Amino acid sequence: MKSNYKVAYDNEWSKLKQLDPTDVERRLNVKYYTDKRQYIVPFFEKDYVLDFDSETIYREKDRSIPEISDAIIILNYLTYSTENIINTNRWVSLKEIPNGGTLFYPAFYKASILELIKKFGKNINVFEQSALKLGGSYIKFGDKGYEFKVLPKVNICIAVWEGDDEISPNATILFEPSIQHLMHIETVIGVGMCVSNKLLLIS
Repeated sequence: MKSNYKVAYDNEWSKLKQLDPTDVERRLNVKYYTDKRQYIVPFFEKDYVLDFDSETIYREKDRSIPEISDAIIILNYLTYSTENIINTNRWVSLKEIPNGGTLFYPAFYKASILELIKKFGKNINVFEQSALKLGGSYIKFGDKGYEFKVLPKVNICIAVWEGDDEISPNATILFEPSIQHLMHIETVIGVGMCVSNKLLLIS
C-alpha cells in the first residue's frame, strides 16, 4: 500500500502534466525547458529540477533528493493556483487564512510554534544563527525576526520573543495572505512546518 505522501506525490505529478508549462512558467516565476521536459524551481533559493520523464525532483547543484514532504510542497506550488497572484507584503497568522486555518491552528501551534519556543525562546542567538544558515533575511519583528523565501512567490516570517525569569518566551510563524491562492491549506501548513523543522535541525 502506498503511503499518503506517495499518493499525494503521484497525484501532484498527474496534475502537473495536464497544465500548460508556458502558463505555469509565466505565473509562478519558474522556468520550463521544452527540450529537456524539465522545470527549474527555486526552493529556499536553490534550484531544483522537476523531470517529467522520470517524475523525479532533485537539487540541480548536487542532484540531492528532497524529503518527499518538501517535494509535495514544490509540486503543489506549481499545480494549485490558476491565477497570476501578486504578493501583498503583509503578514497573517495561520488562523487568518481561510479554508481551515483556524481549525488546524492548535495542532500547528503544538507541532511547530511550540517547538520553536522550546528551542529558541531562551536562546535567541541560536535562533539567529540557525535563521542565517537557512538563508533568512532579518526583518524588524519580535526580538528577532527572519523572512524566508521558500518559493518564488511564497515567503514566510518567523519571529521569536526572548523570555526570562519573569516573562515567558514566545514565537510566531506568519504567512503572506496571498499564500491562500497559491497552495492548498494543508500545504500552507506544510510550509510552516518545513521551515520550523529545518531551523530546529540545523540549530
